[in-house]
Amino acid sequence: MEIRPTTDQDQDVFVDTLHAAFARFPETPVEGRGVWWSALEMDRNLLAVEADGRPVGTAGAYSFELTLPGGFVVSAAGVTAVGVVPSHRRRGVLSAMMRHQLAELRARGEFLSVLLASEAPIYGRFGYGPATYTQRLTVPRHRAALAAPRARGTADGADAGRVEVLRRAECGDLLEEVYDRYRRSRPGALSRPHRWWESGAGQPPVSPAQRYVAVHRDADGVPDGYASYALGEPATLTVDETIATDDAVFTALARFLLAHDLVTEVVFKHFPPGHPLRWQLADFRAGEVSGDTDWLWVRLLDVPRALTARGWLTDGELVLDVEDPFLGEHGRHLLTVRDGKADCVPTDREPDLTLDVADLGSLYLGGTTPSTLIRAGHIRAHHPAAPTHADTLFRTEHPPHCVHWF
Repeated sequence: MEIRPTTDQDQDVFVDTLHAAFARFPETPVEGRGVWWSALEMDRNLLAVEADGRPVGTAGAYSFELTLPGGFVVSAAGVTAVGVVPSHRRRGVLSAMMRHQLAELRARGEFLSVLLASEAPIYGRFGYGPATYTQRLTVPRHRAALAAPRARGTADGADAGRVEVLRRAECGDLLEEVYDRYRRSRPGALSRPHRWWESGAGQPPVSPAQRYVAVHRDADGVPDGYASYALGEPATLTVDETIATDDAVFTALARFLLAHDLVTEVVFKHFPPGHPLRWQLADFRAGEVSGDTDWLWVRLLDVPRALTARGWLTDGELVLDVEDPFLGEHGRHLLTVRDGKADCVPTDREPDLTLDVADLGSLYLGGTTPSTLIRAGHIRAHHPAAPTHADTLFRTEHPPHCVHWF
C-alpha cells in the first residue's frame, strides 16, 4: 500500500472514496455551491492506494487559524475527510495515514492540529483530546421572558443598538466580517477562510441554505452580532449559531429570538457551556440543556512551542512528563510562566504531572481542568498539591468554544 499526496485532478476520486467509506452518496450541488468538498485543499490531502492503484483510504487537512487563551492567533491544521473503505478496515490503513499526516504537518512547521471526531474512541489513540464542548438550549416560548438585572448600576436590559432581519443571500459579506471579529476574541474559535463563504461550503449560515439572519448593529450602525435561524415543525425556531462580540449583544439577539411570534419553542444550537443566558431567564427552569458533547479535539505536535504560544493568567512552574505512545516519543518539560508568558524547556526534575499527549491537548485551551483528568485516572499527580496548582496555572479567562464545522 502507498500513501500519496493528492492534486486537483484527484478530487473526484478522493470524494468518491470518502463517501464509499461511510456508505453515503454525494449530495447534489446547489447551482455549483454548497457542497463541503468545495473547500478542500487538495495539496494537503492524502490517498491510501493499493498496489493495483485502487484507492482505499483518505485523510485531509484545512489551513485554519485557531484563537488561543490570551487572544493569540496561530496556524492550525484542521484534519478532515478521514475514512477507510469497509473492505480494508482493521488492516492498519488508518494508523498509517494518521502517522504519515502527522509527519507532513511537522514538516510544514505546524505545531498543533485539530479535528471534529466522528467517533470519540478513535482519535485518542492518535494523540487527540477533546478540548472544547458545546450543547443545545431549548426554551419554550411561553416561558421565555427575561428577568430584569438585579445588580446595582446594571441597565435594565437596555440596548443602544438595534436588530434587523435579513435573508442569508443578502448578507454573506456581513456575516463573514462579524464572524472574523468574533473568532479572534474567543479561545477555541477557528477561522472561516473566505473560500468557505464564497463557495458555501459547510453548514448554515456558511452554506447557501435558506435562512433568516437577525443582525445586531451598535449605536453607530456597525454590525457586531448575528443569529442564523429557520422555523421548522412543529413551530420550532432553530438557531444555527449566535455570534456576538460581547454578552450584551448576545442578550439582545436572544431577546429578539425568544419574542418571535407563532413559535412554540426556541432551540439554540451550539450554545456555549457556562453562558449566562439561563440565569437571565425569569424562570430558570425554562432553559433545558441537552446534547452536551465534545466538539473541537486538539493534538500537540510540538509541546514546547504549543505551551509558549498561548497566554497564561497566573505565574508559576510545572513539570510535565508527557508520553506520546502513537509517535513513540517522550519528553519532560519545565513550564515556567511569568507575566502571562511561558517558557518551556527540557528538564530532569521530578515531574508534577505525568500525562498522555492527548490529555495535554484536552487541557490546552482551558476547557478541561487537570484535576478532572486526575480524578478520572488519566493523569498522574505526583504530589498532593499538584492538582490545585495545575488547575490554577491552566485556568483561562473565558472557556473555549468553537462553532465551526469542517
